[in-house]
Amino acid sequence: MTLVDCGNGVRLERGRACPLPDGTVLVSDHYYPQGDGPWPTLLMRQPYGRDIASTVVYAHPVWFARHGYHVAIQDVRGRGGSSGAFYPFRHEGRDGAESIAWLRKHPASNGRIGMYGFSYQGATQLLAAAEEPEGLECIAPHMTATDLFNGWFYHHGALRLSSTLGWGIQMLREDARRMGLREVSARLEDAWRNVRAQALAAPYGEHFAVADAELPDYLRDWVTHSEAGEYWSSLDVSTRLDRIRIPALHIAGWFDLYLEGSVSGYEALRKSAGSELARENQFLVAGPWVHIPWGDRAGDVTFGDAANLDTDALLLRWFNHWLKDTGEFNGEPRVRYFALGVNEWRQSDDWPAGSEYSLYLRSEGNANSRKGDGWLSERLPECDEPRDVYVYDPEVPVLAPGGLPALAGCFDQSAMELGNHLLVYTSKAAVRAMEVMGRPRVCIYAATSAAHADFTAKLVRVFASGRAEFLCIGIARSSWLFRESGYAADAVHAWEFALEPIAFVLMPGECLRLEVASSAFPLYDRNPGTAIAPQLADEWSWTRSTQQVLHGPEHPSVLILPIKGETAW
Repeated sequence: MTLVDCGNGVRLERGRACPLPDGTVLVSDHYYPQGDGPWPTLLMRQPYGRDIASTVVYAHPVWFARHGYHVAIQDVRGRGGSSGAFYPFRHEGRDGAESIAWLRKHPASNGRIGMYGFSYQGATQLLAAAEEPEGLECIAPHMTATDLFNGWFYHHGALRLSSTLGWGIQMLREDARRMGLREVSARLEDAWRNVRAQALAAPYGEHFAVADAELPDYLRDWVTHSEAGEYWSSLDVSTRLDRIRIPALHIAGWFDLYLEGSVSGYEALRKSAGSELARENQFLVAGPWVHIPWGDRAGDVTFGDAANLDTDALLLRWFNHWLKDTGEFNGEPRVRYFALGVNEWRQSDDWPAGSEYSLYLRSEGNANSRKGDGWLSERLPECDEPRDVYVYDPEVPVLAPGGLPALAGCFDQSAMELGNHLLVYTSKAAVRAMEVMGRPRVCIYAATSAAHADFTAKLVRVFASGRAEFLCIGIARSSWLFRESGYAADAVHAWEFALEPIAFVLMPGECLRLEVASSAFPLYDRNPGTAIAPQLADEWSWTRSTQQVLHGPEHPSVLILPIKGETAW
């Protein structure tokens, strides 16, 4: 065994093999602290190259080794140096549990193991924990999901198109190289160099990365399994939460791809984890971050130095507490969250906390664009007001908050709000600060001429300068929302759904704004307006539709805010 000197007494062993009972061999790099050990072990299982070790957001494993941890970074099945075939999520539970059993016999390990990592590396933790392996004492799953359908790939029935297609292309590149598919590999590399344009393909289900029979079929499976069910639950822990019996430290980002998955995962395990120890020791940290990197900027906004939370130090305290019995996580708030607007960290005994506050959608019948007459009112209309009407055209959709590239962050929406193909409702200026914390909800009474439809609701904060800063968004697809009650064109339905989680403080002089549309492309895929599956639709099958939004005593379209403390007016 050859060890590489990493300084400060830390040594690196590259490429140690872990044989699994089925003959698969998983390969890991091991970082050993100064001294003879044994030590508690930190395990990360990932598909991106064990030498990278998620250092895009975490300290290098050498740093954790300096603090007295044996660190193992493992390539999952079918990736890097590990053998076998890669199918995302499918093998991570059993492979993770067997890797932990192997690690406990490693001479450097004292048998006490924690796992860390974000995104896919977060999912590997949850899946391994659900196998209840002996020795796994805590996990730190960041920016991930316990429920893949609802928290990772789909949002209320609409595919998260840009991220799903982009990630699929990213992962298939290594598969093509391992399989020796040179022509397909070259096409995938070309697509990856212009990955944000790939969602423009129509039909996207015929994109070569989805449809090529030589490639693994997981991307194809993601876009065709458009309803929750056995396919998805077989890949995640959503039906096995009671088998997770250990503490978890969750990290979420307000502008992360998997924000809903992260917060919902925390909530689900707080409620349904399989032991009191686990239920009482779920912690959530939610910062103003995108998926990569975590820091003081998201989009075109800088949040100040407070946003640069030292997550490595937080992780170290977490693992010291559970794996070294230091007790140093005692007194940590159960929920720590960054409140946009005041740009400071706040804490809560749980998520969400507070009460609900309603703002009703009002207009004189022309709420189209921010030039229109839509407003948000504390008062319910006393009589029916003229309906607001707009046309949804799949060929010219309302774009994602981050525009056509679907960039994540706090982007200014004011230019986009000039279009008449969305409705805009704005409150009066706040007279005092109001804190919103949780998931805003809408109930929009609407009728549409299409047999299949979507509605989106986007919440923004408006400054005196006119800047309209994106906060959060939600969508609902008729086939998902009305799957039990039934849906019909030209009939009035109550579209009631939640937006993604957020925490912010509306400051005096600022306004709150709700945008209503029928797309946020390519964040979500376009609804063709017909029974044709969205992944098979293109300009030959897209259908325009007319949407009518009602507001009155019988149809009180409303924005419902989760607030802490006083209202703004």
